[in-house]
Amino acid sequence: MEEERKPKVQFNTTGPDEKKPRLKMGSFGSASSAAIMEGIQAGNINISDAPMVELDSQSTNRNNELMAELDRRKKIKSVVVPVDDLEVKTALRAHGQPACLFGERPADRRERLRQLLAALVEAGVKVDKKIEQAVAPVEEKIDESSIWYHEGSQELYIARYWIAEYSLPRARTRIAKQKEEEAKPPAEKAARLQELHKRLRVVTNSCSQVGDDRPISFCHFSPNSEMLATGSWSGLCKLWTVPDCEPIRVLRGHNDRVGAIVFHPQATLGLSETSLGLASCAADGSVYLWNLTSDTPIAELEGHSQRVSRLAYHPSGRFLGTACFDNSWRLWDLGTCGEVLHQEGHSRPVYNIAFHVDGSIVATSAMDGCGRLWDLRSGKCILLMDGHLSGVLGVDFSPNGVHLATGGDDHLVKVWDLRKAKCVYTIPAHTNLVSHLKYQVTDGNYLITASYDNTAKIWTHPGWAPIRTLAGHESKVMAVDISSNQQYIATASYDRTFKLWTSDES
Repeated sequence: MEEERKPKVQFNTTGPDEKKPRLKMGSFGSASSAAIMEGIQAGNINISDAPMVELDSQSTNRNNELMAELDRRKKIKSVVVPVDDLEVKTALRAHGQPACLFGERPADRRERLRQLLAALVEAGVKVDKKIEQAVAPVEEKIDESSIWYHEGSQELYIARYWIAEYSLPRARTRIAKQKEEEAKPPAEKAARLQELHKRLRVVTNSCSQVGDDRPISFCHFSPNSEMLATGSWSGLCKLWTVPDCEPIRVLRGHNDRVGAIVFHPQATLGLSETSLGLASCAADGSVYLWNLTSDTPIAELEGHSQRVSRLAYHPSGRFLGTACFDNSWRLWDLGTCGEVLHQEGHSRPVYNIAFHVDGSIVATSAMDGCGRLWDLRSGKCILLMDGHLSGVLGVDFSPNGVHLATGGDDHLVKVWDLRKAKCVYTIPAHTNLVSHLKYQVTDGNYLITASYDNTAKIWTHPGWAPIRTLAGHESKVMAVDISSNQQYIATASYDRTFKLWTSDES
């Protein structure tokens, strides 16, 4: 039984003689040698007469090359490379390399630096200390506008703390509402969506108005859905009645193209007419604040030196966000009319800005083809939305709090899931650039996109199937909005008109 349990081990000899195998027994010791010989005699250890094959010089060289390549890859992985793109560029410059190659993404640039540093490591150069010495003095010479994060003020700390206390209860309320909605019978939800889609399929133009003698660049409904504000390239902003489209007031103050005009979240609801009711921005960098009784601005937010393309109110109404062509966006405290945050991060002009329904996150889109999500409570960029082939012009959060839509110069609309931190759907929406987009303001059950192909389109959510194309403008559609009562859709166009769209069944 003991002999059966002994493992059978096969040894190769270097000669053909079976009776005298060439085994070096001395290295095993006398006891081990005797045990091995007994195993051979019992047949449990087989001795083969197969000759050993010696590797030729070519195979040896190939093996050495593979081992050297493996060692080189290990060295590359062990190299510490900066994560911040600015530090990567600085390190490349310090080593005599171009900071950026044509079409190179930050990840590609970081890998290029890793390869360079690995070559230096292989040459015996200590690169970690070299990077530290190279980056530090160069950062002192970098223009302030290229730095992403600044040291915050006490006002910024107070604002972040306030936003955190404001957003957390709203998030709890939103999630509780969504759970109640999920608990409803699927048939009931399907019937409600079917009725909504049926109404959207018969949306028609109910009113068309010449708004100015220059292109109408923006439109926005008041919170009570009874007024519409428009901005024009003439520098004028105007208020109109809904649904008659009769002029109410002309707001004079801007001397250049108006980028956007938006209502305060509580204007026309509970806010006094003499209080801050609207905000507007223009290409000359001016940002004005208005009330609902005067045709001149009641305050100005000073600090922008370049074009301000879009602006948006924080859901609380306390803060205002502005997107500027100096590659930055800013957060303003309307209580003091002071700037509390000046944030860089994009490599090209920032075109649009939107706040999350909870008020905790802000999204910015830029001409660099990227969108970014910023946590207002910590100041960090929490998501880079890199997917468009060119400038991103439109951005909007869904009221469900988990989806975000972006529209770009590449004619595409991308839908992002914040939970998965990635794009979940791409809509080939238009035949020209997507200038603006807007979610349904209550549930986000549909999305409207505006384009330079002279149309606006309505898309289902989820599913992203086209429901209706709003055609009627003679030139490119610059902006779109949905009234809070869901009765009207407004479109503003380069043809100097704005239109109201509604359903006969509403």
